[in-house]
Amino acid sequence: MRLVILEDYDQASEWAAKYICNRIIQFKPSQGRYFTLGLPTGSTPLGCYKKLIEYHKNGDLSFKYVKTFNMDEYVGLPRNHPESYHSYMWNNFFKHIDIDPNNAHILDGNAPDLQAECDAFEKKIEEAGGIDLFVGGDDSYNRCT
Repeated sequence: MRLVILEDYDQASEWAAKYICNRIIQFKPSQGRYFTLGLPTGSTPLGCYKKLIEYHKNGDLSFKYVKTFNMDEYVGLPRNHPESYHSYMWNNFFKHIDIDPNNAHILDGNAPDLQAECDAFEKKIEEAGGIDLFVGGDDSYNRCT
């Protein structure tokens, strides 16, 4: 893990987005060789996601061969509810980039068997070859591990 201390949220967001962008580009993803990201939700990653969207719209970054796995979802909240993590990710990130919706994985908080849902999610991560870069965050900073 690397700890980078920056002056403010905007600098941290831009640093994290550049780091993610560089890791994806250096990986050289292609058909059959996907880069896999673990992603958070909440207020912390919003600035980073906005910068990644900007890089994509500028033609600097593609998510065509990227798979994502979000770390959480509310139990019992419908996926189309505006406060669900599914809605959050689609509204704040996925619908603005060229990711294949089948490659954006978010837990189903309404699955009839939550343990089976978690087990299936873990299996999808294993089948993807694990997580290449996991982005974490909280209310005060961004961090990449």
